[in-house]
Order: sequence, then C-alpha cells, then structure tokens
Amino acid sequence: MRPIHYITIAAAVALIAILYFGGNIVPPKKEGANTPVASGNTPHSVAPASFDSILSVARQQLPAHAAEEIKTIETQLAAIRDSSRMAVVFDTLAKVWQRHKQGPVAAYYYLLAAKLDNSEKKLTFAAQLFLDLARKANSESAQAWSGQMAIDGFNRVLSINPGNDTAKVLLAECYIGTGQTMDGVMMLREVTEKDPNNVPANLILGQQGIVSGQLDKAMARFETVLKQEPRNIEALLGLAEAYKNDGDKEKAINLLEQSKQVMNNPEFSKDIDAYIKSFK
Repeated sequence: MRPIHYITIAAAVALIAILYFGGNIVPPKKEGANTPVASGNTPHSVAPASFDSILSVARQQLPAHAAEEIKTIETQLAAIRDSSRMAVVFDTLAKVWQRHKQGPVAAYYYLLAAKLDNSEKKLTFAAQLFLDLARKANSESAQAWSGQMAIDGFNRVLSINPGNDTAKVLLAECYIGTGQTMDGVMMLREVTEKDPNNVPANLILGQQGIVSGQLDKAMARFETVLKQEPRNIEALLGLAEAYKNDGDKEKAINLLEQSKQVMNNPEFSKDIDAYIKSFK
C-alpha cells in the first residue's frame, strides 16, 4: 500500500479501487502511526528524496544512445543564458527523459520549463505529472518529493490564476497527502463554499470525514456527489464505508451491491462479496 494517504477510505475498499479503476485510495493506518489526520497538520516522517539521487538512478537505466543524446542537450544547456531559450531546451530534455520512461526526471524538467515560461497551462501539466507520480510511488521518500514538487507547481498556477478551482482541489490533495491535512481541508472547504456541488472536493472531504470519524459529514459529502452522479463509484464506496463504520450494515451492504452493478466486473463483485462477508 502507498505510505502517504492520498484520498483515504478503508483497506478493503482501497484494494478494490486500486485494482479495478485506478483509484488513489489507501487505508488508514492504526492509531499512533505517522498518518495525516483531519484534525491537524502532521509533518511527514520521511525526508523527501533529492533530485540528484533520482537523476543518478535514472541515468543508470538509460541505454547508451539515450545517455549520449542527453549529454549533448545538457552541454547545450550549460552555454545558454537567455531564459526563453533555456525553457525550450528544458522542455526538449524533459521529452527525451519521458521517451525513455523516466517520469520523475521528465516531470522535473517540464516544471523548470514551465516556471521560466510562467505558463498556467504548462505549470498545470507539470504539477499534474508530479501528483500522478506521488499517487503511484512505492517509496515514501520519492512520494514525499513528488508531493512537494506538485505543491510548488499548483501554487504557481494559483499565483497566475487564483480562481482556478481545479488547481485548488489538486493542491489540497497534495497537502493532505504530505501531511498538511488542515491546509488541504480548508482549501477544499473554500472551494465548496463557492461551489457546493464540486464533485472532486466533496469526494476528498467525504473521505477525510471517514478518516477523522465525522461520519455524518462524510455521508453528506458523498450524498451530494451521488445526487449529481448516481453512478459515481468512489461516492458509493465511500458512503458504504461511512454507513458501515456508523453501524448501519444493511445500508452499507445495499450500497456495495449498487457498486457491483455500476462496475459490472466479476472480479470486482467477488471482492465486494468477500468484503461484505468480512463484516456482515
């Protein structure tokens, strides 16, 4: 399981989400673990990886021709002083690293290029790459680094366009994932105060409601989503978990049965049945 809590519900539901629809849900750790909770900010316990260490590992995985291509571009880059030309070369470098499946290094150079261009679109692209890396990372240090880089990118997006609610929601997820939970929650509440029906914001607030034990609030968030999107699988699973934790097993089971119909996947249904059996 991923060590940082990017959108948390429960262990069984997390496994189902990850296996069948690429969700970014991970289970809450036991009480006392170094886990961000909705009641306050908890600094992450693992130091972020350094770009130098990530770059060093990536270089070792390059074929010889790619290493030569990158060395040539880096030599060109060292001679450039004009920021606009430098941005173009950073972008070229990023594409080469991406072509050779070195996502973290590619994202780093995309972000450098975006900063020089000060482009909302390019900053959003780079920040989203880092958020995706954070969601998928198996190493806590790499995940912490990716999360910090994503925060930098989304903050720059918002400095250009403070009204970008999509960036606010994604930044809030980054804050929650790196232990700055209350910063993330407050940002999400700001979004829902302006747009009460914002689906991504309500989903994350609902999931954080489960983590913090505020089940009535969690239910309200998920129900808001389901009024707009009755087949939203994350909302169905989240609402089921909230009812289960609240002691209403019958309601939870009904919602899980609905999720089976929505997914229409035999393996998903099998795991849902096993999950129901575990608490029925």
